[in-house]
Amino acid sequence: MSRVLEPLIVGKVIGEVIDNFNPTVKMMATYSSNKQVFNGHEFFPSAVVSKPRVEVQGGDMRSFFTLVMTDPDVPGPSDPYLREHLHWIVTDIPGTTDASFGKELVAYESPKPYIGIHRFVFVLFKQKSRQAAVRMPSSRDYFSTRRFAADNDLGLPVAAVYFNAQRETAARRR
Repeated sequence: MSRVLEPLIVGKVIGEVIDNFNPTVKMMATYSSNKQVFNGHEFFPSAVVSKPRVEVQGGDMRSFFTLVMTDPDVPGPSDPYLREHLHWIVTDIPGTTDASFGKELVAYESPKPYIGIHRFVFVLFKQKSRQAAVRMPSSRDYFSTRRFAADNDLGLPVAAVYFNAQRETAARRR
């Protein structure tokens, strides 16, 4: 088992959100310029209000990538009947750049977990070419990363990372 994939398997990202894959590109998600996302680390919702910088450290300027961010634990991890909730989609991200160089198809929605600890998953796919027409989801709820990838001929992911967050109480914000 790859050391890169192990936390994705333990955190049930592989299985519940995406299928097993071979990581071929390095992706780095950073909030507020210095808070890097590592698998399973916890962020306060107040720290992830603004969209992160997501760097694609692979491919070249002629290769393009699609980024999907979801929450598979909506409304709560014990009964996620709205799984998955879509937070962000960016397509046509040139290799060796970041998401700001891509085309934002679904605007970033900041995480707002209400019940329990939620996983927020970034998944990166390598496109076969620039995306001329993308089959857009009809709703942010009941989104499926797997179905979106299949509908848009994206194949398996090339990178993924996730963080945890839970509702902040007033005392935790101090």
